[in-house]
Amino acid sequence: MKEMGKPSRVLTYEDAIEVWLMRWDGWLQSRIAAHFDVNQGRISEVLNGMRHFGSAADAAERRDKAA
Repeated sequence: MKEMGKPSRVLTYEDAIEVWLMRWDGWLQSRIAAHFDVNQGRISEVLNGMRHFGSAADAAERRDKAA
């Protein structure tokens, strides 16, 4: 069980890339947040360019290489 008042984990740049890939695959922000055990606001910050700037471009590059 999670301790009361304990902050959720911090998203890394690598996590942010995965967030973009999941979003483009149709995942809802709430599901992405649950996957990473973070508040949905942290996912929104990534997707709105407020955190880990450049992660969208890196995610797109990875997606293109995988295709």
